[in-house]
Amino acid sequence: MSAGPARAGSATAAAASLPPRDLPELDPAWSRIVRVPGVGRDAGTTREWHCLDTADALAQLRGQGGPDGSGAGAPVAGTILAVHGNPTWSYLWRRVAAESLRRAAAGEPAWRVVAVDQLEMGYSERTGSARPLAQRVQDLGALTDALALSGPVVTLGHDWGGVVSLGWAVDHPEQLAGIALLNTAVHHPGGVPIPAPLRLAGARGVLAASTMQTSAFLDTTLALASPSLDPTVRAAYRAPYRSAGRRAGIGAFVADIPVDERHESFAELTRISEGVAALGRAEQPVPALMLWGPNDPVFGDRYLDDLVDRLPHAAVHRFEGASHLVAEDRPYAPAILDWLRLSATPPAAPPVEERAGSAGARHETTAPPHDGVETPAPAARSPRPAEGATPFTPLWHRLDARAADSDVAVIDMARGRSVSWRQLAAQSERIAAGLHRMGVRRGDRVSLLLQPGPTLTAVLYACLRIGAVVVVADAGLGVKGLTRAVRGSWPDLIIGERLGLTAARALGWPGTRISAERLPRVAAAALGVTTSLHDLAASASASAAPATRGPQLPAEPGADDTAAILFTSGSTGPAKGVVYTHGQLSALRDVLGDHLGITAETGLVTGFAPFALLGPALGTRSATPAMDVSSPRTLTATAVAAAVRASAAGIVFLSPAAILNVVATADALTSDDRAALGGVRTFLSTGAPISEAMLTAVAELMPNATPHTPYGMTECLLVADITLGGVREAAASPDGGVCVGTSIGSNRVLVSALDADGRATGEPSASPGVLGEVIVSAPHLKAHYDRLHLTDREATRDTEPLATPASRWHRTGDLGHLDAEGRVWIEGRIQHVIVTADGPIAPVETEQQVESTDAVRRAAVVGVGPHGLRQAVAVVETTPRAARPGLADPQLTADVRAASALPLAAVLVVPQLPTDVRHNSKIDRSRLSAWAERSLAGSRMTAP
Repeated sequence: MSAGPARAGSATAAAASLPPRDLPELDPAWSRIVRVPGVGRDAGTTREWHCLDTADALAQLRGQGGPDGSGAGAPVAGTILAVHGNPTWSYLWRRVAAESLRRAAAGEPAWRVVAVDQLEMGYSERTGSARPLAQRVQDLGALTDALALSGPVVTLGHDWGGVVSLGWAVDHPEQLAGIALLNTAVHHPGGVPIPAPLRLAGARGVLAASTMQTSAFLDTTLALASPSLDPTVRAAYRAPYRSAGRRAGIGAFVADIPVDERHESFAELTRISEGVAALGRAEQPVPALMLWGPNDPVFGDRYLDDLVDRLPHAAVHRFEGASHLVAEDRPYAPAILDWLRLSATPPAAPPVEERAGSAGARHETTAPPHDGVETPAPAARSPRPAEGATPFTPLWHRLDARAADSDVAVIDMARGRSVSWRQLAAQSERIAAGLHRMGVRRGDRVSLLLQPGPTLTAVLYACLRIGAVVVVADAGLGVKGLTRAVRGSWPDLIIGERLGLTAARALGWPGTRISAERLPRVAAAALGVTTSLHDLAASASASAAPATRGPQLPAEPGADDTAAILFTSGSTGPAKGVVYTHGQLSALRDVLGDHLGITAETGLVTGFAPFALLGPALGTRSATPAMDVSSPRTLTATAVAAAVRASAAGIVFLSPAAILNVVATADALTSDDRAALGGVRTFLSTGAPISEAMLTAVAELMPNATPHTPYGMTECLLVADITLGGVREAAASPDGGVCVGTSIGSNRVLVSALDADGRATGEPSASPGVLGEVIVSAPHLKAHYDRLHLTDREATRDTEPLATPASRWHRTGDLGHLDAEGRVWIEGRIQHVIVTADGPIAPVETEQQVESTDAVRRAAVVGVGPHGLRQAVAVVETTPRAARPGLADPQLTADVRAASALPLAAVLVVPQLPTDVRHNSKIDRSRLSAWAERSLAGSRMTAP
């Protein structure tokens, strides 16, 4: 690629023009031509810009009187200045213009939208002169001067329009009210090639052919839409670029990408990137929103991570599955306007005044009248979150307290390893110091690809000590799920074993790589490994100050600092990263310790990954049984007994899927095994409801233990709890569903009632018998979802009517009700509600009735047919298992229908019901519903 910007060369100068009037979703009344005095190398000229401008439409709304003579609409809050990238034009922003007008008509704060066509692009003037980045930033400033935009202004940019819009933002802080970005970049790391599509497009001999002489670059960009663009929309994007002369700006934009410091635009890009970081470091950072398509082959998550580093306070949402044209792929416009409504305060301003001429006219102007925004005061900015304000006891407190103890702390039964408290504390401290010495700082993300055991435990506590954020996504997500999780969180480091590091190398996962073991030089080079944990710890020991007990560590993080990102199971969609602060993890430790009465001598065996690391935090020894942690069903009763015997554990914690196989393999237990299990006093299983029969079977294996089945989710790991005795008591109740007990400690549970359409719209309450969505509040409730701003908002209830000390409420997505004793009953998931002509129905009660049939091992009840008129269908696993999917035989169908209080349209049998990947126990009802509908419509019955 050339070191300098592309020249328009043979491009012929052409005046600005108006687009065709019949483009889909584009109101021709928004188009206008603005004559702007030239700046920079254009000084002394006048340039013509085409832009979309909703000022007249807003003025028209203000002039429409109601029946009582009052005006319509709302005061104008400010202007959204939208800048397209390459090779699109202002048509990209048509939906935010339409949505802003729709909301203004409904009385919401009105935002004027000015969406520009950059010079050489869209329907703006073809000047025939070069426009490097600095010139484009000046050009945009000249346009806003000509439009007399006085603020508040929110910039909105995509692709290289994002860079240009940020240049304007840096240069106009007094007018800036917010920054919104779609896939873009302001920095490219040295030594890393620019994305392959840009390398190809910019290659010598290819640039002109792909961008100007043909429409290849444009067509390739439009093909990135996911789902594919409607042909009429694709034609609208192509409309301004019909000839080679009209496409010269496309080539010039590609050539203006600064590959290195020799490029003319490198200095300007650096200035903008540093200016953006300064906006993020301000005492009151400007509100910022980033909406991202993670499948973008050009502006991927690498660039999002860089922008988050510069604007750490920004609200970020990654639209899973979206690509480069995220404005076409996903509903970005409502997201932007919702964000503005919450983060920006509309100033007191007079109505928008009509410009000369009729409202909505397509016209030209040299000096447009006042834009209707009187005050230059910026919107209220989001304050920085307080750091370290909440008193708490760090998670590693008990590990430090036992640092001189030679008793066993952690046992890894799979590898036959154990470490003492002294060894664990020392190694954790050395790793912490080594990480800090190599440059890991508070807030840096560290992905842990390690099996549960002493090494993972030492690394986890080392990261927490120095304020690094641990990213935990277990292998049960599979390669695809793990890749999505790791790339979505974009860690700075990956610490893993050989298998995990091999996957990281092969799949291009980000982050500096550290191996758990010392690798041969050739293997380390092949895997891109920088160092090993052994070498890290050794370097820290060598650099320790002689007068200290050990290596020096940085100041400890505070309660409000981010501590961990734990990924959900992915059973209800792509796995989500759940962010916990240090204070919230400590609160989880305290809730668990207090509820179970855990002491230093308790001992804990855990085959459930989220709790496998809490032993040191609780100050008690812990053991992980021999099993494949990515497949809970590999755990056997013998392996549990061996772990209990080795650790003298009083508590055993297993996943529901693991319990199935533990019970199934109980015949292999020896008398010594049974004696060891007889010493267990508490058994717990969480992740999915456990039946009374299964808890009873576990109680027979551990006769002196009280079986518990706590209710929780990754977002709030412990919410409620019930014992086997409580389950038996609940069995006598007329309530349907699975009783998960009452809330623990200061946790609270309420229910938001379903409406006739199956949506949870009711005011949250504790009224008994109300079917709806379960919402929870707890001191250890998550902080938020990682880079899923919209998902987080959907999952959070307003707190005003629910004021509690916890002050935060989470919509669990679980369907259920409370009974008169305050017990929580779970009846499925919100998305599994069957909305019939008679109203919404929960599936679990009917599933329990069906499972009472002798021949049925497990059942799922799903809906088929149109929403509002759905019919219930039972899909069952049988004993013995069916050889293939199909309709149940007449006798089984009759038996199942007789057991069900709900009319069933059909009964289907399958060899095995599909379940989630982590717990292997949550039935995928959505998948079954689609399968049942296809099968009953006549499709060949393959496995669901």
